[in-house]
Amino acid sequence: MPTQMAASLCITFSPSTSKGVSLTVARECGQLVFLEGLKSSVDVFFRAQAEPHPLQFLREANAENLQPLYEFVREALKPVDDGEAAWRCPVLLVDDLSVLLSLGMGAVAVLDFIHYCRATVCWERKGNIVALVHDSGDTEDEENNILLNGLSHQSHLILRAEGLPTGFCRDVHGQLRILWRTPSQPTTQRDRSLTYQYKIQDRSVSFFAKGMSPAVL
Repeated sequence: MPTQMAASLCITFSPSTSKGVSLTVARECGQLVFLEGLKSSVDVFFRAQAEPHPLQFLREANAENLQPLYEFVREALKPVDDGEAAWRCPVLLVDDLSVLLSLGMGAVAVLDFIHYCRATVCWERKGNIVALVHDSGDTEDEENNILLNGLSHQSHLILRAEGLPTGFCRDVHGQLRILWRTPSQPTTQRDRSLTYQYKIQDRSVSFFAKGMSPAVL
């Protein structure tokens, strides 16, 4: 009987690097399906595609339908052959959704894409979705605000990395606000939050309670 394998599906639109995780090894072991969106978007814009591409909607006049990208996610979760078990508790990583707005997508189209991914990844496969969104702090950026607020209402866990309210500090680079949301609970018990401060090291990140930086103690 084939064994079920926990695996990840990663769509990245930014040249970020992983911390302590070898994506290459995971990909070679069949635990990761990877779509490099930033590079692929350039290819779609400037090169004719012989076969349908997950980002082919970028070349269309009405670029408001992300169905090809969703189909890529759905097909990636299917077993390669009949003798292979389906992925168990998959994780969809999207880094980052804000770039789709920069490429001309509307916030509603991006939220629809996430909605369909949630139906497939979370409800059908009992997995999770992790998505990165940038908050520019510009109140006039209506599309980004719609996307940010829409995702916040759908999320059970929100990690918000931000600068210090007091400004630059050599020993503390920012703070991380963690918000847990439990929609099934009464309003007074639904949300709880914690705030940690952090310092970025050469190969790691140090976290500590507010006011508890090693430089202060």
